[in-house]
Amino acid sequence: MTSTLTRRTDAHALARLHSEHGKALYGFLLGLTFGDRHRAEDLLQETLFRAWTHPEALESGHASMRPWLYTVGRRLAIDARRARQVRPAEVGPDALEHSPAADDRTEEAVTSLDLREALRLLSPEHRAVLVQIYFRGASVCEAAEVLGVPPGTVKSRTHYALRALRAAMPGYGPGAPCARAAA
Repeated sequence: MTSTLTRRTDAHALARLHSEHGKALYGFLLGLTFGDRHRAEDLLQETLFRAWTHPEALESGHASMRPWLYTVGRRLAIDARRARQVRPAEVGPDALEHSPAADDRTEEAVTSLDLREALRLLSPEHRAVLVQIYFRGASVCEAAEVLGVPPGTVKSRTHYALRALRAAMPGYGPGAPCARAAA
């Protein structure tokens, strides 16, 4: 007498199970995997493997094995989805080739040079207000005091200076494609 731990489903019964329910089960699993054929095929194989390792399920006397197969397949799909959500997203080899090296500061240097050139194009008043506000970290009131102008003037100069910088640096800023990235 063999124990249930080593018993397996008869190969003919498993083949019959696959021929009767395989296509429908595959369609069901395809829906659960949002059309991913490879995952659906893997889940189908794993479901049939479970049927092979649990012969008692086939011997239960149910009129159809389809509900049992669908339940096992659905649970396997849920487990697979949870496992994918826990692990970090997979990255293809192309992503690593196009990502900058961790110690590569070339992009920073180019941006600094572009910013210096754009700042040279500004009027001395606009440049002075940006230096106070953005490079020295002064508040509007502190910048007004250093520059000897009212706070409202600092605000308007900052606005117009930033607008002039955006015009002088079209490849930078939110929503603007970086012109150098395509080169």
